[in-house]
Amino acid sequence: MGHCRHIGAITLFPEMLRSIFSTSILGRAATKGLVQYHTWNLRDFGTGSYHSVDDYPFGGGGGMVLKPEPLADALDRSMNLLQECTGETPRLLYPSPQGPRFSQTVAEEWAGSSRPLLFLCGHYEGIDQRILDEYPLEEWSAGDYVLSGGELPCSLMVDAVVRLIPGVLSNESSPVNETFSNGSFDYPQYTRPRVFRGNEVPEVLLSGDHQAIRRYRENVSRRKQQAVRPDLGGDQASVSR
Repeated sequence: MGHCRHIGAITLFPEMLRSIFSTSILGRAATKGLVQYHTWNLRDFGTGSYHSVDDYPFGGGGGMVLKPEPLADALDRSMNLLQECTGETPRLLYPSPQGPRFSQTVAEEWAGSSRPLLFLCGHYEGIDQRILDEYPLEEWSAGDYVLSGGELPCSLMVDAVVRLIPGVLSNESSPVNETFSNGSFDYPQYTRPRVFRGNEVPEVLLSGDHQAIRRYRENVSRRKQQAVRPDLGGDQASVSR
């Protein structure tokens, strides 16, 4: 049994994340004792009798901004608890379209570290800039588009990381042969039946010639990568911290 990784999230919608974290591979990782998830409801740290967490932006503009007081209180509480659990300072992560793009290489880096991960999921028009100035939050983008909140990008980053933790996947070689992990796209997969609606499985895959199969798979994956993502070149580009 490997070291248990701790992953936390501060969110306005903890039930959304708990549902995802308890399902499929993420849920099995927790059942195996390889990962422990923590969620904090930002509204529990809200101010006033209504537990307010947002307010209008100074200078005008549409939408609301998450207030600094509940964010700071939630960060302080969750950071302290994660540090007590692990003895390590958590890595603070803020899903944002203004950060560098999250990649497989970044997921591998996070999976290979024992530091707990703590996500701050923004909402509305974002969070008060003073929180970004005061805390060592790393902004990471899930892609060049805008979402209504940080829960979905948080979930996909957690998924990408957790499945790389040793012992989570039943087949340890699976992450090695996937898209981006070997510097190119994954190769196409086939299973029974041998013929489906007149389309046959490529003959080389039935030959038993492992060298020929390897060459075929490399050539097919390379051609698809060059057609779909020529910007990747021969190696997977990534940004890491």
